[in-house]
Amino acid sequence: MSVPCKLCGKRRARRHCPGIGGDICPQCCGAERENTIRCPSTCEHLREARLHEAAAPISEEELPNQDIRLSEKFIREHEPLLLTLVLALKKAMDTGQAVDFDAREALEALIRTYRTLQSGLIYETRPQNPFAAAIQQSLRESIEEFRKHMAEELGMHTLRDADILGTLVFVQRLELQHNNGRRRGRAFFDFLTSYLPESPAARIAV
Repeated sequence: MSVPCKLCGKRRARRHCPGIGGDICPQCCGAERENTIRCPSTCEHLREARLHEAAAPISEEELPNQDIRLSEKFIREHEPLLLTLVLALKKAMDTGQAVDFDAREALEALIRTYRTLQSGLIYETRPQNPFAAAIQQSLRESIEEFRKHMAEELGMHTLRDADILGTLVFVQRLELQHNNGRRRGRAFFDFLTSYLPESPAARIAV
């Protein structure tokens, strides 16, 4: 006896969807996956789809903050800060069940804040989105902890706002590269999850 899809109610259900706790058809799975359905990272169909749904490449002209040039030398020199930021970002997304677009919004707001600091102004951009605001706050706290650690270790403040800004832009470009464009997508989060445990600083690369 065939079971109808729990979403459309018309086509035959052929796979179990852990996101809705029922069986659905492949068509609904493809259309609603990470759009209307909050898909767990453990879903086998989500993992299979990720292998064939690589994000469209972004040209250099499409990148935001093009005036900030990031060399391999800069990334190597700031690996500890980079690792601190991506760990804080991953933890904040995991705790609040945020999606990739929340992370994008948080990074954009924090980058704008550090741009104003470079101009001599003190103005903090805070997202209205509570998920993005929570991520931004977590990143701010991790930066301050890292700055304090640097001061205690070296006896002086060596972390420049320009270095923080550049590192944030690098993380922003990582998100842009790995975001699959789905409204509830967490492809970027899963990228961080899969790459961080194993030699994290060395594995993160655009």
